[in-house]
Amino acid sequence: MTDDDEQPETQAEPEEPSTRDVLRGQLIASVGGWSGTAMTAIPPVVFVIVNATAGLKPAIIAAIGSAVLLTIYRLVRHQPVQQALTGLFAVVVAAVIAARTGQARGYFLLGIWASFAYAAVFAGSVVVRRPLVGVAWEFFEPSGDGAATEQRQDWRATPALRRAYTYATLGATAVFLARGIVQLALFDQNSTGWLAFARIAMGYPLTIVMVGYGYWVVSRARKKIAASQALPAPDSA
Repeated sequence: MTDDDEQPETQAEPEEPSTRDVLRGQLIASVGGWSGTAMTAIPPVVFVIVNATAGLKPAIIAAIGSAVLLTIYRLVRHQPVQQALTGLFAVVVAAVIAARTGQARGYFLLGIWASFAYAAVFAGSVVVRRPLVGVAWEFFEPSGDGAATEQRQDWRATPALRRAYTYATLGATAVFLARGIVQLALFDQNSTGWLAFARIAMGYPLTIVMVGYGYWVVSRARKKIAASQALPAPDSA
């Protein structure tokens, strides 16, 4: 065989990213990356500072104005504005509540209500045996592949996996409930400054912990299930 008869070497195709990697990239892009998440903390801080120095009405105007400026900034820089627009809407609603109640602490009522609402939804999903973490995880990345998928087509029929999803969902419930309880206690004490601090401190830091815990619990369960399915069946006597 001559060199001319040799077949050209085929280059290996680049490995496609996993579903989780694609989803994570889309979510981070939709909120404008970590800088976008940091921007959401600006309006509450502006509100508290201006309220302490100039009063409630200037604080409301300053909070809304800062949210508008942040949205314009991201538009000018051609950055994703999904989170900025959502944040702007939340700031406007919070400002309206503060204006209607005539109290600075009213600015944080929307966030407190939202925390309890999320906690109720996550807890309710566990009660009806449809833990939200499991529903979301299985939608974006079904368990197993090939024969394993056929064996675990309904993840709710796999006790270990369902239990892991339940623990992860309960972890999310605990985070939202903790946010609501702590901020409601500060609201009752009329501690506006501490409310702003709690909102920021119990926001993304706790969310990162919640996601990390859920990922660890579920990944651990799925690895154990995969390992047990890989074991050879015992010989029959």
